[in-house]
Amino acid sequence: MSEFRIDQIKSQDATRGPDVAGITTFTGTSGIVMPSGDTTYRGGRGRGIVAGGNPTINTIDYITIATEGNAEDFGDLATARYLHASCASSTRGLFAGGYTPYKQDIEYVTISSTGNGFVFGDLLSANRNFSGGGNEVRGIFVGGLQPGSNYTKSCEYVTIASLGNSSSFGDLTEARLYTGVVNSSVRLVSMGGGVPSPVSRLKTIDYLTISTLGDATDFGDILSPDDGGPAAACSSTRGLLMGGRNNTPSAATTHNTIQYITISSTGDAIDFGDLTRAQRFGTGTSNGTRAVQMGGANPGAQSNIDFVEIATLGNATSFGALSSTRHSAAAESDSHGGLS
Repeated sequence: MSEFRIDQIKSQDATRGPDVAGITTFTGTSGIVMPSGDTTYRGGRGRGIVAGGNPTINTIDYITIATEGNAEDFGDLATARYLHASCASSTRGLFAGGYTPYKQDIEYVTISSTGNGFVFGDLLSANRNFSGGGNEVRGIFVGGLQPGSNYTKSCEYVTIASLGNSSSFGDLTEARLYTGVVNSSVRLVSMGGGVPSPVSRLKTIDYLTISTLGDATDFGDILSPDDGGPAAACSSTRGLLMGGRNNTPSAATTHNTIQYITISSTGDAIDFGDLTRAQRFGTGTSNGTRAVQMGGANPGAQSNIDFVEIATLGNATSFGALSSTRHSAAAESDSHGGLS
């Protein structure tokens, strides 16, 4: 068998070595290093997905977060739902629970492709009006409303890469629903929400350490009590809460306020800017640098998408629109703050 020596190949005039052509071109006599690692992580990230919503639909839309424009069709959930929760790794997105009726199942999609939802497993109990987040390894679902009007402070988790049922994680500082969740790769932060007996709105912020099981710890307060399903999104350092419904002296009011926290520290939220319009029951996600707020209600279902640059304070700008009007949907991305 003969030996093929690439270092002996030269051009006709012997002035250079071989030319290796493709998407990019390398010319020279030195070696080249081929890409390594899972191809899933090589480029192409930055996709946001929004699924379900009220009116009760099973539609999944997607956007490229770095580029403004209208959402496009991704596929369908196996079951139409709203008031559900979501979490995602850089490859897989999960949608859990919701309504109607009360749902206990968890579905998943592969974010880089389009297609329908598949069975992942089950929550510990049927749940709605709850929220989710996490990092590359673990997804966590917090709070909510369980059958029998049972407001819960329970937190449960899944390993996103492995199909199966959720397990108990710990408890929030108090039972609540409609909380906004942001996270870094280390910490998950729950902001605001509604509590029963008597029904009221919370300013509470508390946090969990994602990698260790246990109960939540007090973080600080949001600007005003809010139980209007505010949209949440984050970079690896900063968490945003967008819109919602808070108290005034005479009534609950839908608002357009954006506020932020620094996830790695504790303290109260600070004003960031405003959405293009007041929204409650919207949903949000990010690509780690840009946050999007999608859909919502004021008073009826909306389809608009807004965006802000997370590192820069200021008001939101119009991004585009969802494929249909909806509120109480759930969103996720393959590049949110917990994956940085």
